[in-house]
Amino acid sequence: MLNAFIVLVTVGAGALLLYPKLAQARLWRAAITPLASIIGSGFLVLGPILDSSYGKYAPLVMLVLCLMAYCFGAAIRFNIARRADEVSARNTTENALETLASWALAFSYVISVAYYLNLLGSFAVSMTPLNTPVDAKLVTSGVFAVILMIGWTKGFHALERVEQISVGVKLAIIAGLLFGLGWYFVNTAVAGDLIAKPAQVGGIHALTLFAGLLVTVQGFETSRYLGADYSAPERIRSMKLAQWLSTAIYMIYILLLTYAMEPGTIQLSETAIIDLMAVVAPILPLLLIAAAISAQFSAAVADTGGSGGLIAELTGGRVTTRVGYAVLVAIGLVLTWAASVFEIISYASRAFALYYAIQSAIAAIGAWQNAGGRPKAVGFAALAVLGIAIAIFGVSAEG
Repeated sequence: MLNAFIVLVTVGAGALLLYPKLAQARLWRAAITPLASIIGSGFLVLGPILDSSYGKYAPLVMLVLCLMAYCFGAAIRFNIARRADEVSARNTTENALETLASWALAFSYVISVAYYLNLLGSFAVSMTPLNTPVDAKLVTSGVFAVILMIGWTKGFHALERVEQISVGVKLAIIAGLLFGLGWYFVNTAVAGDLIAKPAQVGGIHALTLFAGLLVTVQGFETSRYLGADYSAPERIRSMKLAQWLSTAIYMIYILLLTYAMEPGTIQLSETAIIDLMAVVAPILPLLLIAAAISAQFSAAVADTGGSGGLIAELTGGRVTTRVGYAVLVAIGLVLTWAASVFEIISYASRAFALYYAIQSAIAAIGAWQNAGGRPKAVGFAALAVLGIAIAIFGVSAEG
């Protein structure tokens, strides 16, 4: 019966997302891109990592992670507003930092694509006889080759519709997963079997592991680059909406997961969520694999296109988008065969932290120049220091 209810909720959520009044609302359309990025890959790996590492404190860690991301988002929102209203007010230092931030973002995209596609490979083989690290890496390598071929021949515009569909599929499946997990939580609570597990990490290691998870709630910065379609106020409102919705989804997810699962239920791996959800309902692993494959591919396509475009723009066309794609794939293949998924997650977190640090520094300079903006400037400067610290000290869940 639970399987049937999960399917009904999933289909119902999908129908709601396709409802014309919602699907065509400008605020929702502007919010769906950052929202899908924030709760995409992170949703697949974050729950098991937090649960196995921080135990009963996992919800608190999740809340702090989301609040930290919201603060970095505030710096980017400040820059969106200031860039729209005071383009001429930007000084040489701010413009130089903006260029540096763009390079940092292009590099971050390179690593994030490796993260997405390695997750795709792991989930693709997870319920097959070929469920080995080598086979997962072979699948990842094959998808890298497909993406490079598409980028070199037809470009990625032909896949934009696929990306839109995958976003709806992913969000609908997450709704079904939360329903199933909520059902399991209630039954466990009624039976008096809820558990408060002790943390398995502490001290400096707990902090550095936390720093290595920033990428799991990353994605809000995509609002910064939707200026061709949406005004600055629309992008600011939509980023806030995306971050608050994703925080609510993550908090519900972590709360339900943390206190309902027995300690030692699963061994931590990139596909541990499949084993966890199999305890809840047999249909959930299949839905998760479908969501993972479609969502990771579309996210990889989006970031490959973004990285190639940024590199071409930053080099004044001296490095073409095609060459940018090739460089991305080459680095991605090296990461695939030289590092684990958890290591790639930490690398991506550190790369994005550097980008957020630079954006925070730009916001600090801008706020300092405004009358009455000194307190904000101090806050943004503190965020810049935090971003640099994360970039230096973040470690993987295996570390």
